[in-house]
Amino acid sequence: MAFFTIVALFIMFIVYKLLLVVPMREVAVIERLGKFRAVLQPGFHFLIPFFDRVAYAHDTREQVLDVPPQSCISKDNIQIEVDGLVYIKVMDGTKASYGIEDYRIASVNLAQTTMRSEIGKLNLSQTFSEREKLNESIVREIDIASNPWGIKVLRYEIKNITPSEHVVHTLEKQMEAERRKRAEITLATADKAARINLSEGDRQEAINYSEGEKIKRINEAKGKAKEIEIIANAKAQGMARITEAVNINGGLDAMNMQLMEQFIKEMGGILANSDVSVLPTEIAKLEGFFNGMEQVTTTVKGAK
Repeated sequence: MAFFTIVALFIMFIVYKLLLVVPMREVAVIERLGKFRAVLQPGFHFLIPFFDRVAYAHDTREQVLDVPPQSCISKDNIQIEVDGLVYIKVMDGTKASYGIEDYRIASVNLAQTTMRSEIGKLNLSQTFSEREKLNESIVREIDIASNPWGIKVLRYEIKNITPSEHVVHTLEKQMEAERRKRAEITLATADKAARINLSEGDRQEAINYSEGEKIKRINEAKGKAKEIEIIANAKAQGMARITEAVNINGGLDAMNMQLMEQFIKEMGGILANSDVSVLPTEIAKLEGFFNGMEQVTTTVKGAK
């Protein structure tokens, strides 16, 4: 029984060494007597026991490698700490096995050195504003350098860019100054616009007032001219009618009679309302004559 058990175990060991199942997500690198023989794709394979062995097994899925934070110096000599993620995929199992000792560690170290080199080409502000461009540059450089390793660098993502505390404090002061500057500019612009609007309003008010005065004076002048025209026309019509009446027989006598009546009426009004004796010229001469005669008579009587 012990012999049969040993034989069975030996047969099972031979079968185990003979059969190989490669999972879907991997490739297997086979060596025969220490020399590379083939790269087995996912599936069922036969091996020669004691001659063939699986030297390396590589995951063919996309792998994410964490790049630890490292100190970098930007173009403007500012020290910052940068970390990120690099995404790689094994494309050639042979190169991944024999081209580099450990492609994962090599990829991380290469990402760090490339990132340090690329950040040294940019200013601090550019590292924040041009992050996508920086990621593309790092991917391009890593992919060229890692081609002999049989891997493909799919993308690189910067997670954090952390300046030193002194730089952060300086940036905060700068941002505060910029905000204060923008606020002052905004207030000055608003004040300027308000002054311009007020001056435009005063100017428009003055223009409107002057236009109103102009129109008022024009209307008053037109009204006076119309009034003068109407009065002149009325007087002209009256004079024309008087002329027509005078030219009729007896018209001149009637006009003289009308003038005498008006003269007497006006004179009566003056005499009635005046405190000073007012006499017509002829009556005044008669009064002077009688006064003279009275004086002469008084003189003659005195002489007798």
